[in-house]
Amino acid sequence: MVDHSRMKLGKKPRRFDRRTLRLARYLTPALPPPPPAVTNSQGITSWGMMLNDTLGDCTIAGVGHAIQVWTLSQGKEVTVPDSTVLQFYEQWDGYNPSNPASDQGGVELDVLNDWRQNGFNGHPLLAFADPDTQDTLHVQQAIALFGGLYIGVQLPISAQTQDVWDVDTSPNGKPGSWGGHCVFVPDYDANGLTCITWGAPKKMTWGFWGTYCDEAHALLSPDWQPPAGFDMATLQADLTAVIS
Repeated sequence: MVDHSRMKLGKKPRRFDRRTLRLARYLTPALPPPPPAVTNSQGITSWGMMLNDTLGDCTIAGVGHAIQVWTLSQGKEVTVPDSTVLQFYEQWDGYNPSNPASDQGGVELDVLNDWRQNGFNGHPLLAFADPDTQDTLHVQQAIALFGGLYIGVQLPISAQTQDVWDVDTSPNGKPGSWGGHCVFVPDYDANGLTCITWGAPKKMTWGFWGTYCDEAHALLSPDWQPPAGFDMATLQADLTAVIS
């Protein structure tokens, strides 16, 4: 049995913005259905902690893991050094190493907006769009199209000791009873999904996703090209409209 209880979380409550793009608008009939299983992680088991064992920087670690998965697909995996992760945790989430009380985590939407506006260590973010977290087809399509999903989960206390994250109906299974956490999800199959967290892959059931995932963002990056059939032109036009 694993014990994650000493690990850090760090996702603040979800922030809503009516301007956030919705992925369903750009999923055209030209797109094939998602495959029954996707393994964008290519079976890698060691991804680097990215300081999330000592700091609540999961919103930044999730960015780093996304870049690892995308660049892995190109045959040249890029792992952002911990010093860079720390730098962006300070810039985007307000952490001050001289003040431990400032280790308060971050808001996913704010991190993604900062990434889109400023880039991350030479890796741009063109845009992001949100799938319906309760629509399994949309979730699978997003992971297949964009290499993964940057998500937030309201972890229950029961998740601290589960080898596979699953729904727990006891009081320890209450969503958010442990806290909010950000992870990157590159894989899925019929049984569930696999995220990258605390430097390693972690499996979760589809039931766990449906119960505890409270936000998900498909990230559009030059490091990963979606296939033909995704309506990029409309997305770019919509993005221009909402940021103008």
